[in-house]
Formats: sequence, C-alpha cells, structure tokens
Amino acid sequence: MTAIYLIGLREGLEITLVVSILVAFLVKSDRRPLLKWVWGGVAVAAALSVGFAALLQFGVTRLSFMHQELFEAIASLVAVTFVTWMIFWMRRMARQMGQELRGRLEDAIQVGPLAIVGVAFLAVIREGLETSILFYAAAQGTTDSVRPLIGISLGLLTAIVLGWLLYISALRINLTRFFTWTGALLVLVAAGILKYAVHDFQEAGVLPGLNNTAFDISGSWPPEAWYAELLRGMVNFTPAPTVLETIAWLAYGIPVLVIFLWPQRAKPVRTPEPALSK
Repeated sequence: MTAIYLIGLREGLEITLVVSILVAFLVKSDRRPLLKWVWGGVAVAAALSVGFAALLQFGVTRLSFMHQELFEAIASLVAVTFVTWMIFWMRRMARQMGQELRGRLEDAIQVGPLAIVGVAFLAVIREGLETSILFYAAAQGTTDSVRPLIGISLGLLTAIVLGWLLYISALRINLTRFFTWTGALLVLVAAGILKYAVHDFQEAGVLPGLNNTAFDISGSWPPEAWYAELLRGMVNFTPAPTVLETIAWLAYGIPVLVIFLWPQRAKPVRTPEPALSK
C-alpha cells in the first residue's frame, strides 16, 4: 500500500498543480466565468482515467492464465516506461510547465469553450492514464483488493489537500526537492514493477528460469513483519527471487537512480556581445 500511496501522491500532486495553474490564470485575469469549462475538461479526464483503471482491473480476469500473465507483464513494462519518462520529463520541464500551460489556455480562449475544455482535458488525462496503469501494475503483488484502493485514495486525497494549500499560499513546499525525492522512490518502485514483468513472462513460459533462484531466505524471512510488507510493497522484494528477476531489478534500478540523481549542469547564460563601434 505504501508504494501505491506514493504513486497517488506523486501523480495526484502533478494533476493538482496543473489544474491550479489553469484556475489561477483565469482568476487573476478576471475570467472566472470560463472556470466551468476548465472543470468540465478535468471531470471528463478523471472519469476516463477511473474507467480505464476499472477496465484494466476487471477486464483481465476474463483471460486465460497464460494470457493474463502476458497482459500483466506487458502492462508492467508500459508502467515502467511511463515512470521513467515521467520523472525525467518533470525534472526537465517543471520550471517551464506553468508558462506553457498559460500560453495554451490563452490560445484556447481565443478559439472558444470547447478548446478550453480540450486544454484542461489533455493536461489532466495524461497524468490520469499514467496513474491508472501504474496503480494496476503496482497492485499485482497483493492478494487484497481493498488495500491498494485505500492506498491510491489516500495518496490522491493528500495530493488534493497539498495542492489546495499551495494554491491559497497557506503552504510552501520546495517542489524541486519534493519531485526529486519522490522521483527517486518511484525509480525503486519501477524496478519492482519490472521484476513483476519478468516473473510474469516466466510464468507464461516466455522467459526461462522460473525455478532458477538467485537466493532463498524463505526459512528466516518473516512474511508478516512490517519491514517485510514494506519491502515487498515498495521494491517487490521476495525471499526467493529468480536470477532473471534479480538481474532485471539491479540492471534498471541502479543505473536509472544514479542518472536521475546526478546533478544537472546549469545552462550557461549568454550575455549579448557589445556592438562594434565603426
């Protein structure tokens, strides 16, 4: 549930920041009557995201065991791709996101209400679909269907509260630091999801080595301990992983984490050259 809470918090805060930028732009420019079109686009995107999550969760149960394992493996790979792209995109574009969204909304206002709905919808639907597929992939390792829902709900509610407090300036958060730390944690979560994918491919017979374990500490590992639950939920640690699962986790988790946390070089500021006097 911890990993799913983190997904809800991280993705939810991105959504609330996007919505707050659009809302603040209309409020500060005295265009409050246009807010209903923004909220309309947000509502449609939220409804489609929830519907997509439900389709993933309940539609797969109709598949055969092998096809279900294959589908879950492919969904996990897509989720890992989304996480990797999202954390690096946010690190690079966070400072320009507000200016870009305000520019799009200003252009949409000149076109009409449907364009405003479209801007809000497109700004939210990407994060919403990412949240749905990440939730589905991260929830594969649990047999309890309630705890993942509690985790994602608490994460989204926390994000909404934080976003509202930031909007009214009642709370100040170093967003760069927040997205850096949560991004690093999501790299570890993504490594665990990739491990799920490898295991599902092995279960489906696509990859070999299902019975070739890297190590086995099942005899001394208390499965009901709090730290066992935390490690299993956050990084998909299991006491008897296969060799391929272990290789996949290490091959993704370590290099991606190092690259993500590596300090970015500041872009040099170009100073205009003095004009040559004739």
